[in-house]
Amino acid sequence: MTTMTAAAPDTDGRGGLTVAGGAVERIAAQAITELDGIGGAASRVLGIAVGGEDLDQGAKVSANVTGSTATLDVRLSVKYPLSVRATTETARKHLLRRVGELSGLTVTRVDITVTALHSGETETRRVR
Repeated sequence: MTTMTAAAPDTDGRGGLTVAGGAVERIAAQAITELDGIGGAASRVLGIAVGGEDLDQGAKVSANVTGSTATLDVRLSVKYPLSVRATTETARKHLLRRVGELSGLTVTRVDITVTALHSGETETRRVR
């Protein structure tokens, strides 16, 4: 996480606004919940999923803030049968707009990794 200064100090001496990378991550994670059909990604340890992907969980977001710009790396799941391409494009446009509005930063790039597709039916597992 990087801390940035979004605005140069005013000429009347009031100072500037500083936004931490962690704040941008939380803003983006909350913004992604505003969209339907997108869920969270499982936590990973050494590249192996720990726990399961869930539409009710939040997406995993990493932010890199440099100056007045930010880039986002998002891991999420998509509800099947939604189009992965259309859903990720909608999510990308939404994040560019909402994170910019709420943080005052210019989001220059949003990388999205889809980690799972969820069917509308719940799967029941039984031991036989």
